[in-house]
Parts: sequence; structure tokens; C-alpha cells
Amino acid sequence: MSTKKIVTAGALCLATGLLFAQKAKTKIAAVNTVEVLKTQAIQDIQAGYSGYKNVALQIWNYAEVGYKETKSSTLLQQTLKDAGFVVEAGVAEIPTAFVATYGSGKPVIGILAEYDALPGLAQNAVPEKSGIAGKDAGHGCGHNLFGTASVAAGIEIKQLIESKKFTGTIKVFGCPAEEGGSGKVYMVRAGLFNDVDVAVHWHPGDANEVTMISALANTSAKFRFHGLSAHASASPERGRSALDAVESMDYMANMMREHIPQETRIHYVITNGGKAPNVVPDYSEVFYYVRHPQREQVTSIFERLVKTAKGAALGTETTMDYEIIGGTHDLLINQTLGEAMQVNLEKVGGVSYTADEIAFGKKLQSSFTFKAPAIEKAASIEPLKKTSDKQVGQGSTDVGDVSYAVPTVGLAAATWIPGTPAHSWQAVACDGTEIGTKGMMVAAKTMALTAIDLYTNPALIQKAKDEFKVAKGDYQYKALLGDRKPALNYRD
Repeated sequence: MSTKKIVTAGALCLATGLLFAQKAKTKIAAVNTVEVLKTQAIQDIQAGYSGYKNVALQIWNYAEVGYKETKSSTLLQQTLKDAGFVVEAGVAEIPTAFVATYGSGKPVIGILAEYDALPGLAQNAVPEKSGIAGKDAGHGCGHNLFGTASVAAGIEIKQLIESKKFTGTIKVFGCPAEEGGSGKVYMVRAGLFNDVDVAVHWHPGDANEVTMISALANTSAKFRFHGLSAHASASPERGRSALDAVESMDYMANMMREHIPQETRIHYVITNGGKAPNVVPDYSEVFYYVRHPQREQVTSIFERLVKTAKGAALGTETTMDYEIIGGTHDLLINQTLGEAMQVNLEKVGGVSYTADEIAFGKKLQSSFTFKAPAIEKAASIEPLKKTSDKQVGQGSTDVGDVSYAVPTVGLAAATWIPGTPAHSWQAVACDGTEIGTKGMMVAAKTMALTAIDLYTNPALIQKAKDEFKVAKGDYQYKALLGDRKPALNYRD
């Protein structure tokens, strides 16, 4: 090789090396910039702790059930308006649903917020069972914390967009009636997520982990029977008991359990069984849930349940009608987004308790009928599971429908003393203390950090969308509750 060629080749190698070095330097600088933003976000959200705690505890006190969350929704909306969001209320024909928006253009990141309570769980914020006089509902699933943390994360992202750290749109979705009312299903059906690139959510729990377990698909309905009233002793032959019909349906449904897939869950409560023992009830109502990991199985088993209701009406000479109340899909898990969120959850870390909180927790755990995990577990982060494990939880959520509309990622944060079951008085007690609000901050910070990754790394969104398309396949989304309007009075 000539000297000229050697010099040219050397120059080319040098130029190539300098180019690679410059790209590596640029990449490192970008990573460092993102880390600075994340550190700032953690500090900003923590600085607002006192205000967010007050919001969460106000909603805990309101304890409003599904579609009745007027004060809770208004408080979250006002918090967002005060922070500079434009809020559209009453979306999807639901008075307590809203969408709060800030920014413009792509990407559009949505954060889900819930705020409904559960009936029958009123409880003081103390470590022993203690109802509240004159109150019925309580936040046994921690949605007072859920909505507040989501608002906190949304406000932080708004501030970063406003200060031109990155561009795009942030939307906070106010989602009512998750507890059996399927609020998000109507919001998906109304097209509110059509322009969203990724949805982010969380849920209170007794450990810190990214949600990599699917949920059960679900259909719920109220079955109503109509008979003839009569004196139960003087002229029982003239009556046709609607309660007999309900009990006959329940009996057949319980017999059916032997002949359905073992993963199925069927549960019910008699919501109206009559008013007086000496009057043959001419009206009775029973509220049923059917759950299964596969939505097709839910549809099939529910059709069989309807047949038990028809048979009960025929056998008791009553009439029957039913109303679909809710219906939710299984949860479509996204490994790409889960891995990104896991890094951020580990960066944020878990929850540490004061001596008084540990004493509260130990007393609370003494009420359990099982051995509780160590309280220190709240400080740790669970390892990331994989979608290939195909694990399914035993709960249902209307987040499932969102996950079939847009790539979705979520986490659980330790807002309850380890071992605390959801939908319990123990959970309500934790949700009304700093045990709950501390865990809430873990969720707010983790969601904000994950959103920062999405705004600053377009490739992450594209990879998540590619995985979403493969996972969804050719399935065309259809709401399991049909075309009914929101069941605004389902808690009546």
C-alpha cells in the first residue's frame, strides 16, 4: 500500500473514531440531562407533600362511592386548574369524570386518577376496628391516594413542559367508579384515549412493584324478579315470591360452579330481599359478578347465569329482567414499559416508617387471621416479573379496557402495612394516615419519572407500541358492557 493510501486510511479511521466518540459523548450528555430532570422531579413532588397529603385526606373524609364523587372530583379538578391545566368536566356522559390537559403536540401521555370509595367500610384512622357514626363508605382500596398521586405526577410533568425541558401534552384522566362501575370503559368507548400514546397508572397496595400480572375480565349485572305480594300466613297461596326466585337462582348458580372452568369467580349479594317476613315479597334483586382470565369465557359463563335466572323465574311463576352494570377486560401487560418503570421505581425506593407508625402497623397486623410479612418489606422493591410468566391476579379493573386502547403501564406502592388485604377496614385505616400518604408519594414520583422517559425517548414509545400491536393481535375492542349508558345509580 502506498504512503498516500496509508495516510488516507488513517485519517478515515481517526474521523470515524472521533464521530463515534462525539455520539457517545452526546448520548451520555442526554442521559445526564434526563437524570437531572428526574432528580428535580423527585424534589419538586416531595416539596409539595404537605399539600398533596391534605388533598388525599380530604378525599378520604369525603368517602364518596362510584359516580357520586362530586366533592372528590371537584377537589382534584380545582387542584389541576390552579396548577394551569385546562379541565373538561362531565366527559363520557359522566358528571364526575374529567380530562385535564396541558401542552400541545406529541407525545401525549395520559395519567389515570381514581377517587371512589367502597360502601360499608367506614372506619376511623386507628389500628383497631372502629366505625364512624353516620357514615357508611370508606376508602378500602385507597383511591383517595390514587387520584392525588396521579394529580401530583401530572402537575410535575406540566411544570417541566412549561419550563421547556421537553415538549408534548400531558393529560390527567379523572376516572370515577372503578369499583364495579366501569368508569374507564365509557371513557374508552367515548374515544377519550384515541390521541394518547401511553397511559400510566398505579394502585395502592402492601408492597412496591411494577404491575406485570394481568387481571380478570369481568361482567356484572343486577337481576330483578317481580312476583305477587300476599299475607304470608293468611293467604300464602295467592302470593308469588320474588325472594324465592332469587334464592332459586342463587342455588342453581352455586350448583353451576362444579361445571365451569376452575379459574372462574362468581359472587353475589342480595340487594333487596323484601321488607317484612309476613309479606310475600313481590320484588327482589340480586347483584352478580362473573370473572375469568379470558373475556370470551366471561361472556359464555354470564350467558349461562342468565339461564339460571330465567329458570328461577319460570319455576316460581315470577318475571325477571336484568341490567348489565359493568364489564371490564383483562389487563394487557407491556414488558417494554414495565422495564422502564422498574428502573424508576428502584430509583425512588420504598417507604420507611417512624417508630409510631411501626407501632401502629404491628397493632394492625395483630388483627390479621394469618401471619403477616415483616413491616420492613414496605422499604423494599419487588423484582420485575415478565409477561412470559403469564400470571393473572384475582381482581378486575377497568384499566384493562384502557390497556386495549393504548400501551399501558402501572405499579403498586406500599400504602398499607405489609399483609393488609384490600377492601378491608385495615386498609381504610392506613389510607387515612401518613402510612398511606408516604406510599402515595412513591407512586407519584415513579409515574413522573416514567413519563420523563417517555417524553425524552421517542424510541421507547415506539417499542412499546410495537409490542402492544403484537400482544393485541387482530382483536377489535368491544366493550363487555355493550352500548348501555353509564350506570350512574348502580350504588343506589
